[in-house]
Amino acid sequence: MDRNKFSHIGHAHHTFYNPISESKVERILNLVKLNPLDKVVDIGSGKCEILIRLIEKYNIVGTGIELYEGFIKEAQQNAAGRIRGESLILINKDAKKAVSDIDDSQYNMGICIGSTHALGGLEATIKELKKCVRNGGYIAIGEGYWKVKPSCEYLNALDSDESEFNSHYGNIKMAEELGLISLWSIAASEDDWDEYECLYSMSIENYCYDNPKDEDYQEMLDKIREWRKTYFSMGRDTLGFGLYLFRNIK
Repeated sequence: MDRNKFSHIGHAHHTFYNPISESKVERILNLVKLNPLDKVVDIGSGKCEILIRLIEKYNIVGTGIELYEGFIKEAQQNAAGRIRGESLILINKDAKKAVSDIDDSQYNMGICIGSTHALGGLEATIKELKKCVRNGGYIAIGEGYWKVKPSCEYLNALDSDESEFNSHYGNIKMAEELGLISLWSIAASEDDWDEYECLYSMSIENYCYDNPKDEDYQEMLDKIREWRKTYFSMGRDTLGFGLYLFRNIK
């Protein structure tokens, strides 16, 4: 089964592809000060809702980097009728290859929310964004963190290890040690997580109910039901998600 297909179906009804509520995302968009034609890059941009809202609010020029072509098509549909076509640049490419083509200090703001894995983790993402963003510019990152020490059972279910995430403060500390100034941060609440996970799960369930002849039907159902069990039995109490706003200092 194609992982991107599964994610695309699961996120069909999400405004943002992470467990931060819309009001919290809007808060961070209101906190930044951007001028018309400032440049903003979003790595792992999905359907580009954040970039589109920044364009609507500040008349910036946004660049969305997204590997999955299905999300690129959704971004184009999402932007239609809302913004000028030339204000949104879409790059359908692996994130590591895409950022290697970016000139240093080209952007006024860099964003990577829930997609640090595309660049090799939080540390690598911060380093890449520091190169892309001008001195004094903004860097916004959304990243998971451990609320408590994860059990071996939960790590096995994630096919992960404890080193994959820090604590909430650990994420901020890493960014500060790499030369960023922490401006603001907020965490997903239990309600935020439940809304995200249940909508994700329901989207898969509904798709399978409506498409019983899909060749991935049973595999998708098995995967989402096991994931739902893992979330409610272990993940809800163990894994957090933080949204962080920094200022870049060269």
